[in-house]
Amino acid sequence: MEKILIVDDSIVQATQLKAILEDEYHVTVVQTAEEGLSRVSVENYSLILLDVVMPRMDGFTLLKKLQEEIITQSIPVILITGLSAVEHEQRGLLLGAVDYITKPFSPLIVKARVNTHIKLYNYRKQAEWQSMTDQLTGVANRRRYDRCSLTKWHEAVRLQIPFSICMFDIDHFKVYNDKFGHPAGDRVIASVAKTASQCLRRTTDFFARYGGEEFVMISVGDHSEKIFGHVKNVRQAVENLHIPHDPSVAEWVTVSAGGVTVVPSAESAYAVYLKVADTMLYDAKKYGRNQVVWADEQLKQLWEKE
Repeated sequence: MEKILIVDDSIVQATQLKAILEDEYHVTVVQTAEEGLSRVSVENYSLILLDVVMPRMDGFTLLKKLQEEIITQSIPVILITGLSAVEHEQRGLLLGAVDYITKPFSPLIVKARVNTHIKLYNYRKQAEWQSMTDQLTGVANRRRYDRCSLTKWHEAVRLQIPFSICMFDIDHFKVYNDKFGHPAGDRVIASVAKTASQCLRRTTDFFARYGGEEFVMISVGDHSEKIFGHVKNVRQAVENLHIPHDPSVAEWVTVSAGGVTVVPSAESAYAVYLKVADTMLYDAKKYGRNQVVWADEQLKQLWEKE
């Protein structure tokens, strides 16, 4: 059931709105803008019904704050108000509201507009998801990675928690393509992505196809020793698929991985540590492939195979 948040200091009006909608939606009511801001940071809503006139923080101010945050800026907001002046409606729409309902409101109008905007929201979500999914593998694509990586990086900076970047590369992939053909190569890429993504299902993990036969993982919250062990399990899981390779280079299809863990500061640059992870991957391939090389919080290298 879709979730709707009603933010209204009038308990009478909020109760009326809830009664109109609760047969079709899961409706939550809060009475202050501050509480509304808190709820949207921990729960996923498909629509917000927002009263304009409230004490301390009014609806316009809350709407502006919602539009400034990446995680809430796509949630449609319908403003509820008794203010009928055109300039108030214009202000709300310019701030990002999708619609405006004036009081006293008609239950039929409320239902119709809510239904319309939730359908539009779900359509946009589906279209956005498809545009950020790699069609061959079904995992996140480079576009989604570009967005997610910086979001997680800023989260780690704000919370001062460990942040890890890992690059995976399929070993001797050009040789495999030349030997078995590109359709077989595509199947290998898809199999590796599926296996790795199944291993990386913790809420702190993000996995994407970076390009070609290369993948990237981001994780927050774990120190280097733990994430290093976790990535070694991913590497082993790919080897355990026992996909035959060209015998001139390897028995099975394998991956090499390189990564780094850092507790970033406000002065740190994500691009610098992405380069460190890429250097660790280079070392893993240089010294034999099918292994993980990691840089810990002090940039000391951890080797899976000495």
